[in-house]
Amino acid sequence: MTKDNSKKSIVRSGLILTLMTFASRIMGLVREITKASFLGTGLYADSFTVAFQIPNLFRRLFAENAISVAFIPTFKDYLSKGDSDENKKTTQEFLNATFTLVTFLTACVVVLGILLAPFIIPIFCKAPAPDAADYAAKMEYYLLEFNETTVLTRIMFPYLFLISVAAFFQGVLNTCGIFAPSGFTPVMFNGIVVLSTYVLAPHTSNPARAMAIGTIIGGSVQAIFQWPFVYKTGWKTGLASLKKAFTNPGTRKVMALLAPTIIGIAAYQLNDTVSTALAKRVGPGIASSLQYSIRLQELILGIFAVSIGTVILPDLSGFANKKDWTQFNSMLLQAIKIMTLISIPITAYSLITGRELISLLYKRNQFDDNSVAMTLGIFRFHIVGLLFIALNRIMAPAFYAQKKPKLPTIAGLINFASNILLVFILSRPMGGNGIALALSLASLLNSVFLFIFMKKMESIEVGKLVSGTIIYAIKMCIFSAIAAVPTYFAHKALVGIFAGYKNLIANGVPIIISAIIFAAVGVLQLIITKDSIVKTVIEKIKK
Repeated sequence: MTKDNSKKSIVRSGLILTLMTFASRIMGLVREITKASFLGTGLYADSFTVAFQIPNLFRRLFAENAISVAFIPTFKDYLSKGDSDENKKTTQEFLNATFTLVTFLTACVVVLGILLAPFIIPIFCKAPAPDAADYAAKMEYYLLEFNETTVLTRIMFPYLFLISVAAFFQGVLNTCGIFAPSGFTPVMFNGIVVLSTYVLAPHTSNPARAMAIGTIIGGSVQAIFQWPFVYKTGWKTGLASLKKAFTNPGTRKVMALLAPTIIGIAAYQLNDTVSTALAKRVGPGIASSLQYSIRLQELILGIFAVSIGTVILPDLSGFANKKDWTQFNSMLLQAIKIMTLISIPITAYSLITGRELISLLYKRNQFDDNSVAMTLGIFRFHIVGLLFIALNRIMAPAFYAQKKPKLPTIAGLINFASNILLVFILSRPMGGNGIALALSLASLLNSVFLFIFMKKMESIEVGKLVSGTIIYAIKMCIFSAIAAVPTYFAHKALVGIFAGYKNLIANGVPIIISAIIFAAVGVLQLIITKDSIVKTVIEKIKK
């Protein structure tokens, strides 16, 4: 009974966390819709994108990475040693030392970021050449953009401190088996940013500053909301001296665990930052358009790829521990096929309805037809890489399950280097579209290297895995092309029929009806061919 209750508790926690992750993705999209409405793809949109990107990079690189990779395993080790008074005291000292280290180091970075903002921003904002046409007008635009980005960066840099504290609280709660509060905080954050923008925009010099203030308020709430739940666990969040913080055996272990993973994580996270920096140099509006497109793509990935990756990792680890490589290979191939079944049709459908999807979500106020066209071009080149990005999320757990994280890290470094090289090559002739295409091609290269690196693991039947993936992908491409033909003509007619109506109807109705047509033709093909994956998916959903 105890084991059954434990399993039910884990399933319930997993389901709650999945639903909250989905809600967070939706609210993140709502935040981008609000940003599009108030800022469009102009100067303030680009300035906010860059200003938020800088502290967000440090957050992803250190706060989230440190908690998941280093803090939680170390904290679990302390808890596994029992409930003796001596161990409780040692564990509390570790928590105090870690909390001190987190707050001290992030506070230092925040102060430096605020002071050095004018020197960081030129990386993203390029001044016009003295001999450029309309030099005076371009210089005026540059100075306005530089000043606004500097102000927004200084407003939002403290977000790093707040979210790092929130990440520490999340680590404590998750280690204690409490997931719901931490899962809910991103939903609150996005909601607060949206609300703050509407409330504060009329009282600030521009809406970007209202969003920046909302970011700080949201970060504060993320930390404050979790504290009572941490308090209920019985663990305190006190401070220690800096000497004790740096010399505590637990914190030293955390830093030792963290160091090797930073390179791989940095490669992945710097992709976005460097692409944004180069986008700002290509032309106005491109940086913000990239973010609007990525947010739409992340919503799709969040619903499917992340969920499937999360579900299969425990099972893969279990099969690896039992050395049941037949089941291991079967599950991995099955997960890849499921992701292929989802990604390729979604890509085909998105290429047909992309303009209407972007118009429905973003087109209002400052987000005009020019913004739609700019974001659409970028989105089309982003979405063609959806399958490869999703496959990377699915294949990585196979390496982690066999305790070989270095191989996907190397693949990540290759992904980063190839992406930056391709951005330099493609951004000149293609602008923002080239930056989006570079990410898709780099993701394809990452997938190829992951398959190659799997040859180093004798337990994985790479030949069977590759051939199975390619054959099923070709099948899905054919099915999607067949379904796309009636969908394309029907969608074109529907757009013309509803063109005179308001945005919700003019774009929403064609999107929904086209989706029904595309899905009906696609599902009919799967039923006729008696596709085995569809049967498996139905069984998984029932469970």
